[in-house]
Amino acid sequence: MIVTIARVIDPDRFLEVFETSGAEKRREHGCRGAWAYFDPDDAHRVWSVFDWDAEDYAGFLADPEVPAIARLLGIEAPPVHAAPAAELDA
Repeated sequence: MIVTIARVIDPDRFLEVFETSGAEKRREHGCRGAWAYFDPDDAHRVWSVFDWDAEDYAGFLADPEVPAIARLLGIEAPPVHAAPAAELDA
């Protein structure tokens, strides 16, 4: 799993791109699923959770088309990666 946190300019626009061109590009790089959660205290802060292997995610980040998609998403700054505090089996 990959978890990122970002601020977005327009939450509705973010979701539109996340669900369309963002999803297409993620699929190209082996992503098996993605979820977006908006912070209940700040609608412009989004947590994105991806079912993705680290190697495939690295390939996604290296794709030259990704920066243009990020601009369409309206991300204000590069997303921050959230590292897991613990990994449990249940």
